[in-house]
Formats: sequence, structure tokens, C-alpha cells
Amino acid sequence: MPDNKKSEKTRKDILPLIRNIARDIYSKVLKKKSPDLVFPLRSLSNVKYDSKDGYFELKGKKKKRSLTAATVKTFAQTLRMMGLSKELVESDDIASKREAYYISKNWGESKFKEQPESDSAMDDIESMLMVNREQLGFIPEEKGGEVAGKLTVVDRDQDTGKQIKIDCTKFGSGAYSIPISVEHLKFETNAKFILTIETAGMFQRLVKHKYWKKSNCILVSMGGVPTRACRRFIRRLSDEKKLPVYVFTDGDPYGFGSIYRTLKVGSGNSAHINEFFCVPKAKFIGITPKDIVDYKLPTHPLKDVDIKKIKDLIKNDPFVHHHKEWQKALKQMNKMKVRAEQQSLAKWGLNFVISDYLPKKLKDKKNWLP
Repeated sequence: MPDNKKSEKTRKDILPLIRNIARDIYSKVLKKKSPDLVFPLRSLSNVKYDSKDGYFELKGKKKKRSLTAATVKTFAQTLRMMGLSKELVESDDIASKREAYYISKNWGESKFKEQPESDSAMDDIESMLMVNREQLGFIPEEKGGEVAGKLTVVDRDQDTGKQIKIDCTKFGSGAYSIPISVEHLKFETNAKFILTIETAGMFQRLVKHKYWKKSNCILVSMGGVPTRACRRFIRRLSDEKKLPVYVFTDGDPYGFGSIYRTLKVGSGNSAHINEFFCVPKAKFIGITPKDIVDYKLPTHPLKDVDIKKIKDLIKNDPFVHHHKEWQKALKQMNKMKVRAEQQSLAKWGLNFVISDYLPKKLKDKKNWLP
């Protein structure tokens, strides 16, 4: 994977960006001109995929929000959200996405009725400034993921600044929780690879039987579509320790096109930061349509939403367009009309996944999906 094309902005870079936008708006208002806010169009229709770069990149389509009688509320909400971000950065504080929504209740006519509205405004600002929301002072509510295995995470005490070493083999039946911000972390490991797992249940089985010890690896529970913190953690760990990343998901369109695809190349909605929040080195070793046949796995019928997802991936996804192997697998699943979960391997024994499936899969690189 190539080096980053550009360095990621830090929180200290945010204030000048916000001030420049505010200054431009103020100047136009004084001149009695209608100010504009310009954002990248955040959708798959505005991204391209180049395997040399390894992630979704913006094509350049923009959307403009001009101040008019019809847009005055959303325009004001965006500016108020930018103002809140400025306060958070200046005071070195944070606000959860939920807290930001409730803070807006003090904004009079500019307040948000529902959180999706404030989340959308936050996303607009993030893409307009080409930064991530954590740099703006906004943090998610969800956990970052869990880690077990051959890894020592080097953190620091927030009060003293002293180094803290966290051994991920010493959590018993539990696991290390990835923090919201991972940029300051350092890593010590002699593991051979990182195995990321979709479901908490499968992660717990592998932890229970210390699969990480048998295979000399690091286990990461994604808990569905991995959070940004989880993706960034895996990316930094993989890059710094030069470790391959293998992704183990259910055999369904969601596991393929949302969980794996998002981890590997990013998403259309976050194309402005995909460069830093995806793992181009990732390889898919999850349940495939071929596995369903070869292992005679128990299945569930595809739902209408699954069939729609398959059609959307084949028709609209640049990553799928680039890889004929994924087109073939998705068409095969659509023809079979079934999906299979990771846990369906238990048909052959509770620990069949440890004794047979994963060892065989890791050796069978020629049949991996890209």
C-alpha cells in the first residue's frame, strides 16, 4: 500500500479553517451578497476506486448551500455547529454526538428537532473542512471495538502523561476496548496477523479457546460495521507493525458490502477521510457462497433487502466494479437465494471454526476474495 498522499490535519489546524469560512461569510453579508457554503457530494456516485491507492476517493462533485429565505434555518444550524466546534477545540474539550444535539436546544429557532439533523450538519462541516469529526471535538456514542491476543498497547496516563502498557493477553475472559481516539497509541507485538471478526459471539469463542495463542495473532471484534476508531486502530497497527489483516464475516450481502467493503476501502459518505480510515491491506476470509456449498452449511433465505443490496453493489459500487471475483460471488449468492452466518460452522462442531475452517482458509489464498 502506498504512503499517504497527504498528512492528516491536527486539531490545531481546525481553528484557521473555521475562521476563514466565518470571515468570508461575514464579508459577503457586509457587501449585501448572499454567502455560500460548499460541500463535497457524499455518495458512491461521487467516488472512484483505484486499486493502487486502495480506497474510495472523491471525484470532485460539489453541492452549494446559499443563504436564502428557504435555507436560512439549515444555514444557521451549520454555522452554530461550526461555532460549537470552535469552542470545543479552543477549550480542548469534547462533546458526544448526542450532547451536541441537546446543546442545540439553546439555539432558539436554529435548534434541531431530531438527532439525525444535527448528525447531518456535523457531517457537512466535516466534509467541507476535509477533516474527521473527532478533530472537530465531536465523538461517537458507540464503542470502538475489542481486542485480544498477542499485543501490548502503549497508552498514557491523562493526569501524569506517564506511559501505560496494556497487555491484551491478560484480560481473562474479557478484552481491551479500543478508545475513541487512537492517534497517540503505540504498539508492541510479535503477532503474525490481525484477524477482525464481525460478530461478538464468534469473537468470544475465539477468545475463550485462545485462538490467538494457537495462531500467534491479534483478534479484533468489529461488532458489525466497524467504527472509525476501530478502523483507524487496525490501520495504524497494520501499518506500523507491517501485519496482514484478515476479515471474517457472515456470508451475506451486509457482511460483504457494508462491513468488509467499509473496512477495506471506506464509504461514499466518508470519502473525504477514507485515506486515513480504511485498511487497503485487508483480505476477506469470511463465509463465501462457495463455502456454503462446500461445507453444506445451514442457511437462511435472502430477504428482499438482501437482494436489493446485492443489486446495488453490482450496479453502483466502484469496488465491486473493479473486482470480477466479487461480482461472481454476489451473482452466485443471488442465484442461490440464501445466506449463512459465521455460527453455522457449528454444524460440524462448536470448535470446527478453530480446528478446521480458519486453518484451512488461511492456507487457501488462491480462493480468497479480494
